[in-house]
Amino acid sequence: MGAFFNEELSFPPVHANFASSQEQLIRFSKNVHDNVHGNIYLDPLALKFIDTEQFQRLRDLKQLGVTHLVYPGAVHSRFEHSLGVYWLAGAAIQKLKQNQGLELGIDNFDIQTVKLAGLLHDVGHGPFSHLFEREFLPRVVSGCKWSHEQMSLKMVDHIVDEHHIDVDFEMIKKVKEMIVASSELTLPKGTREKHFLYDIVANGRNGIDVDKFDYIVRDSRACGLGCNFEFQRLMETMRVLDDEICYRAKEYLTVHKLFYTRADLYRTIYTHPKVKAIELMVVDALLKANDFLEISSSIEDPSDYWKLDDSIIKTIEIAPNQELKESRDLILRIRRRNLYQFCNEYTVPKENLEHFKDVTPQDIVCSQKNGGAILKEEDVAVSNVRIDLARGRHNPLERYLKKNRGISTWFKWVISFSIYNFHFSLQPLIFCFYYLFLFFPGSCLLPALTFSR
Repeated sequence: MGAFFNEELSFPPVHANFASSQEQLIRFSKNVHDNVHGNIYLDPLALKFIDTEQFQRLRDLKQLGVTHLVYPGAVHSRFEHSLGVYWLAGAAIQKLKQNQGLELGIDNFDIQTVKLAGLLHDVGHGPFSHLFEREFLPRVVSGCKWSHEQMSLKMVDHIVDEHHIDVDFEMIKKVKEMIVASSELTLPKGTREKHFLYDIVANGRNGIDVDKFDYIVRDSRACGLGCNFEFQRLMETMRVLDDEICYRAKEYLTVHKLFYTRADLYRTIYTHPKVKAIELMVVDALLKANDFLEISSSIEDPSDYWKLDDSIIKTIEIAPNQELKESRDLILRIRRRNLYQFCNEYTVPKENLEHFKDVTPQDIVCSQKNGGAILKEEDVAVSNVRIDLARGRHNPLERYLKKNRGISTWFKWVISFSIYNFHFSLQPLIFCFYYLFLFFPGSCLLPALTFSR
């Protein structure tokens, strides 16, 4: 990062105190160049958080975990993504202020709060994307309900206290509320002022937020995929009606591309069979190393947790301890491309989605027909993959058309079923897909595994 300072800048004569504050603003601000958004301006308060070891840790967390072992370009980090969300959050709130600032009462406090929420929303994220909290922790901590959003709240407080950052207490309180706005930790709607501000970074009402804007474009570019989703169109046309961010009805195709591009990324990139095979191997390596390294012991204390990142694999790989031999062997298999073998895939019929439960290796073993190789649970690895359009089994474009105030060209997300069916008659009305990927962890070949329920 280079300091944002230009000796050739000249200012007209102004009050001494104002000149001093402007000089400090320039001196303690920076510009960075992002390969997605171009130049990103970092204000002094943001830099106080960025220039800490806790935030710099995000450089060592790959945004897509182990995906770079299948798509070599996917080496971007949570650090880049966080800067991108910070920038888009600022651009979004500035656009709303430009169009409706007086009506909505948007002030500098609101702008700074939204930007900080974008910057810090992933500061508590675990290693290897979502693998750490969804696959590893539930198997080592009984009844674990830990989430990276919850740790982000703790980490924000830890950074403020550890580095004595002079920031308004009420601002930090609202920043933390915005970080969890789309999770089960969110506050009831009635307890918030300017509820629309909570729709910008993590939108729990309709799933349209700048977090998705950034990672959809960034991940597509890094993996070499085309992306025709243009978030700029949505940001240019958004307005606040009834304390909720709304978009023009004619942008329904742009919103359609947002959700379907996300689903396509999941099906093509995030849940690629080779990616899932490597993830299963990493989880097994972490499980075998956990008793010795006590990896899971750091998840409650931010002062320990910030030291945990993707480098844990290298720590295991080069450690001479006999207790880590099984973990080292698994990592060596990944290095030598001796991966768990993909055996079969099962797509859950849509009529069974509602009551379908995760499948275990025991289920696979019990469903095999007699007469072939005798399987044991350790011979099978299962990956349960659920892909939706960010709203579970529900249509993300289903809500109602905004007709009051005499404005029929603006609507709240999502559009009604009748409108959806009219515009998207060529699209299947299935909004959640469930796949099972079956793997064989051994090195020898086995007949294809089957599953029936």
